[in-house]
Amino acid sequence: MLSEKTIAIIKSTVPVLEVHGTAITKRFYQLLFTNNPGLLNVFNHANQRQGKQQTALANAVYAAAKYIDKLETILPVVKQIAQKHRSLGITPDQYPIVGQNLLQAIKEVLGDAATDEILDAWAEAYGVIASVFIGIEAEMYQEAEEQYGGWAGYRAFRIERKEQESNVITSFYLVPEDGGAIASFKPGQYVSVKMEIPSETNTHIRQYSLSDAPGKPYYRISVKREDSLPGKPAGVVSVYLHEQVKEGDVLYLSAPAGDFTLDMEDTRPVVLISGGVGLTPMVSMLNTLVDTKVGRQVTFIHAAQSGEHHALKQQVEETVSQAAKATAHWCYANPTAQDAGAFHKEGYIDLPWLQEVIPSKDAVFYFCGPTPFMAHINRLLLEWGVPAADIHYEFFGPSGSLDEASEKAAVTQ
Repeated sequence: MLSEKTIAIIKSTVPVLEVHGTAITKRFYQLLFTNNPGLLNVFNHANQRQGKQQTALANAVYAAAKYIDKLETILPVVKQIAQKHRSLGITPDQYPIVGQNLLQAIKEVLGDAATDEILDAWAEAYGVIASVFIGIEAEMYQEAEEQYGGWAGYRAFRIERKEQESNVITSFYLVPEDGGAIASFKPGQYVSVKMEIPSETNTHIRQYSLSDAPGKPYYRISVKREDSLPGKPAGVVSVYLHEQVKEGDVLYLSAPAGDFTLDMEDTRPVVLISGGVGLTPMVSMLNTLVDTKVGRQVTFIHAAQSGEHHALKQQVEETVSQAAKATAHWCYANPTAQDAGAFHKEGYIDLPWLQEVIPSKDAVFYFCGPTPFMAHINRLLLEWGVPAADIHYEFFGPSGSLDEASEKAAVTQ
C-alpha cells in the first residue's frame, strides 16, 4: 500500500504529466533501447517511429498518476495491457529495467522540478503498479500454458495454405508443426507472430487477429500488406509475409490473447462493423455465431475502398446465407466500374444508412478498423443513442483514443 504522502505527491504531478507526458515517454524509450538494446527484439519499431507507443505509454502513466489512490479504476486497462505483455513474452525481470529508465526520463525532462521527493514517490508507486502487472500476467501465463492445447512462449506453426483475399490482404492457415492440439480462443483474440527476417538486425513481433472461428484444426490470420506511403515506410513484417513467406514455411506463434472478445452469454442482436483489415476479428465473431447456431440476429457491415480491397467477401456471404437471422452490407468509398451491383452504399457510412440496415439500436455493437474510421463509427452510434456500455472496439497496435478532443480520456475506458 502507498502512503498518503506518496499518493498526494503523485497526484500533484498530474498537471505536469498532462503537459510533458509524451516528452517523458519519448526520452524513456531512447534511454531504454540505448541501455538495453536487446529489448528492440520485443517492441514494434513502426509504432516507435510513428509515436504511437510513446503516446500510449504517456496515457497510461497519466492515468496511473490520476487514479493512484483508486487503481481499481484502471484495472480493465491494466488487464488489456497485460494481455499484450503475455502475448509478447514480457517477463518480471524486465519491470525494474523499465522503472529505472522511466525515472531517469522524468528526471531529465523535468529537470529541477523533479525533486528527490517526487522521484522517490514515483519509484514507490511504480513498484506497486509493476507488482500488479506481474501478478496478473503470471496468472495469464499459467492459463495459456495449462489449457488444453496450450503452450508457453512461441510454438512452431507450418503454413498449410496461403490465400490472397484481395489486392492487399492475404490469409495464412497455420497448423502446429508438432502435430499436437491447439488451444481454443475467444472470437476477437489475436496471436503474436515472431519473425526472424534475414535483412533485419532485430527480431520483429506483430500481433494479428485470428480471422476464423475457434474449434478448427488450424489458426487463420489475414494480413494486410502495408505498402510505403509519403512519410510512412512499408511494413517490414507484412511485406515479408506477403512476398517471401510461402506454403510449408514455419512461423512462430504465441498462444491466443486479447480482451476484445465476443460475449457469447449476451442473447441480444449483435452488430459487427469493420473498415479495411479491421474485418478480421469481425469475421471470427460472425463465423462463431453461425457455427454455434445461437440464433442471434447478426448484422455484418464492412467498409472498403472498392471491391479490389474487399477481403473475405464471398466467405462472409456464404456464412450469412447459412443463418436465418444474419445479413451483410457493403459500403465502398471509391467503387470501380467492375463493382456495379456488388455493394450497397457508395461513399462513407453515415447514420441514416446505419439506421436503415440495422433493425434496432437495442443491440450490442463491435467494430474495428483504422482509428479515424472507428472514431467516426463511435460518434454515429453515440449520436443514435446507443449506450456506451454496448459499444466495443479494438485498436491496432498500442491503445489510443477515439475522443479527438482528449487523448487522455482513452486510458480510463
